[in-house]
Amino acid sequence: MIHPSYSELIQAINNNAEEDDNTMMLNSRYSLVLATSKRARQLIAGAEPLVKGAAGKKPLSVAIDEFYQGQVKIVADNHDEAEETPALTEDISAEAEEAVQETAGTEE
Repeated sequence: MIHPSYSELIQAINNNAEEDDNTMMLNSRYSLVLATSKRARQLIAGAEPLVKGAAGKKPLSVAIDEFYQGQVKIVADNHDEAEETPALTEDISAEAEEAVQETAGTEE
């Protein structure tokens, strides 16, 4: 079994959300996949991992660890990204289109 499970990860992300900021609450596996894949792409592009023990791990595993430990949060698009905590914005329509195109290209 993969740890953490998707339900544990969603619960951890929602528990780390603060009510007074623009942190988004996850309510579906689809949103979780979009958020973790976007963070993994940021890591591939050269962003520094925010968790210990990231050396030798795949970017997606590092992204999942970052979300599980509360190091990265998902914020709304209108939120100012110049914060102390690294922010990850989620644009469902654009991300959905990218996910469909990426999936179509890998199912050959």
